[in-house]
Amino acid sequence: MDLIPSFSVDHTKIVPGIFVSRQDEVGGSIVTTYDVRVKRPNREPVVDVAAMHSLEHIIATYLRNEPNWKDQVIYWGPMGCLTGFYLILKGNKKPEEIYDLLLAAFKSVESWDEVPGTTPENCGHYLMHNLGMAKWYAAEFAEYLTANAGKPEIFEYPKSERLVTDDGRQFFDS
Repeated sequence: MDLIPSFSVDHTKIVPGIFVSRQDEVGGSIVTTYDVRVKRPNREPVVDVAAMHSLEHIIATYLRNEPNWKDQVIYWGPMGCLTGFYLILKGNKKPEEIYDLLLAAFKSVESWDEVPGTTPENCGHYLMHNLGMAKWYAAEFAEYLTANAGKPEIFEYPKSERLVTDDGRQFFDS
């Protein structure tokens, strides 16, 4: 079995940032999955579940309404480990090319007075939201991105080496 790209990242070395997780050809077009990591895995507390849910709703709404980008957005959603999000866009832009978009998206969270799509008809768990904490996490990440804008480590994945067993199989730890 092939190791999926997100398991080839050394989670002991990754820092918050914007990374290319994978690129795929779909119907003759390239789509890129980005890892938008807001917390350092296994070192920082994860994002609160209700705040993560609110960030998902707000930033998805922002991205799908941003005039210059909305036609390129395929998906925005949380990672199961609650340390970040996945963004899937049409095309193959470098993380540095979507930095301004994501910085603006996270900064925009402060201006929301309510979380969009939080009725029983619109959301599978409409009561599980925390706008105040979403604003806090968004501001923290925006400040981090701003402070580290010129550092390559917020755009380049640290790859991990995989052990190979005596009979030539790759060892998987997940």
